[in-house]
Amino acid sequence: MTKRSIITIDDKKCDGCALCVPNCPEGAIQIIDGKARLVSDLFCDGLGACIGHCPKGAIKIEEREAEPYDEKRVMENVSKHGSNVIKAHLKHLKDHGEEEYLKEAVDFLKKNRIPVPDYEGCGCKSEMPGFSSCPGARVMDTRPGSGDALASGDETGQRKSELTQWPVELHLVPPGASFFKGRDVLISADCVAYALADFHKDYLKGRALAIACPKLDSGQEVYLEKIKDLIDKAGIKTLTVMTMEVPCCMGLVSLVRKAAEAAERRVPIEHITVGINGSVLSRKKV
Repeated sequence: MTKRSIITIDDKKCDGCALCVPNCPEGAIQIIDGKARLVSDLFCDGLGACIGHCPKGAIKIEEREAEPYDEKRVMENVSKHGSNVIKAHLKHLKDHGEEEYLKEAVDFLKKNRIPVPDYEGCGCKSEMPGFSSCPGARVMDTRPGSGDALASGDETGQRKSELTQWPVELHLVPPGASFFKGRDVLISADCVAYALADFHKDYLKGRALAIACPKLDSGQEVYLEKIKDLIDKAGIKTLTVMTMEVPCCMGLVSLVRKAAEAAERRVPIEHITVGINGSVLSRKKV
């Protein structure tokens, strides 16, 4: 058993509508006795593809002791259900930047002489029937030279964006995405970019980004594990935390500190405080 992010289902809220079942590409959820049930820890990757499809808000992600996710076991289950289900699973891994699991899944198919279906992000030209995913959560590395690179379009003389990835919300970003590996990372409170006029030029440039609101965001226990994974698994070089001067913003610094203490690696961490008038009030090591 190991501590990791995994879904939990509230029996009192669940009405057994089953909308979550087809939207779990790993087949981890079944309707049993009129309620949605997580049938195996091994099948749940903790990415939460099912959450947005629950009309009752009965599903959430928590951090708890669970059996480690096993991609091989998942593929043994998924491959029994045909090409569309395999597509859905591969697309799910691709969209969340789970490159190592994606490689394991494709290797399993090849080893067992199962055709590898075309899935979005690797040549697929159309959406898969019966599968729903959020386009806004699609992982994109838009740095020059990457497959998702965007044209700079600076001939107008306007300052270009320094954002080199998508998504940016801490709840959505996958720590295993290519744009985090070995990078300098900026974790910023949501309001900072609105208050600080030169946010892109002076602070975002050259860094991968994750944004969060320590006052309003729910499920912040997931943040601890994600930040820890950025340090240990993504092997980031440095971590900069930017917050506003308001007291509630300090929760983000506390989350980063706890994650850093739990991590096996040590990285330089700097905390920058921004005033509501747009000035930088302080910079200090954490």
